[in-house]
Amino acid sequence: MFAHDFLEEAAQHNALLQVHPYTKLLLGIGSIILVLFTPNYIVPCFLAVTLSSVTILLAKINLKFYLKLLGIPLSFAFMSALIIIFLSEGVTKIWSIQIFPWFTLTVTEESLNHGLHIFARVFGGMCALFFISLTTPMTDLFGIMKKLKVPDLFIDLSMIIYRYIFIFMEKARQIYLAQQMRLGYTKPREALNSYSMLFGSIFITSWDAGEDLIHAMDCRCYNGKYAKMITYNPVEWRSLSAVSLYLFIIIGMILWTSG
Repeated sequence: MFAHDFLEEAAQHNALLQVHPYTKLLLGIGSIILVLFTPNYIVPCFLAVTLSSVTILLAKINLKFYLKLLGIPLSFAFMSALIIIFLSEGVTKIWSIQIFPWFTLTVTEESLNHGLHIFARVFGGMCALFFISLTTPMTDLFGIMKKLKVPDLFIDLSMIIYRYIFIFMEKARQIYLAQQMRLGYTKPREALNSYSMLFGSIFITSWDAGEDLIHAMDCRCYNGKYAKMITYNPVEWRSLSAVSLYLFIIIGMILWTSG
């Protein structure tokens, strides 16, 4: 369970665990919102570098694990930025190559700036999102949702979905490895048959897991609400002031570079 075990383990053992979730959410969500208003790619890159430094140096998240985790969404963002750079229109031509008589790839100054801007926004936003996910356990997030008066039904469903997504992913991985050991993907026809059996097995497993969960909750006198006993340390004004100062600096940089 790479996604669940490592993410949740990192969140449960990071050095910023005792910091109040409100402070961490203010920094993460505030950074994500400010990224959307950046007029260029300088501010998102600065935000990405600073938040990554906080995640690695202050939260003590493993650098190799962080880079591996960050590389997954950035690879998709890089391909999207390339498509925008090559296919967007502009006035000032920088580079051009004719692939077919009817198709030419052209890079303009406007398309290059547009592609870099989008990539920088994704980069900054993902660093802010990973800061939240690697420093704030899901139990704290569910507690925040409870304090914000989110309906209990939504919170309970979120808890169940979050748990069982990774159970099904692990089950699919085990079945896939077993099929590979039995040479189930050596030929296209065998691969198609193996995939159909994999999806069918996952559907049956999810159905059985749902039935077992209902029986288990009935045996524990489930009345429609999960008990949520979550307490936090008080908000530290030093950390809250540092986060507020950081966000004001980002706002100042956005205003300064808007021209």
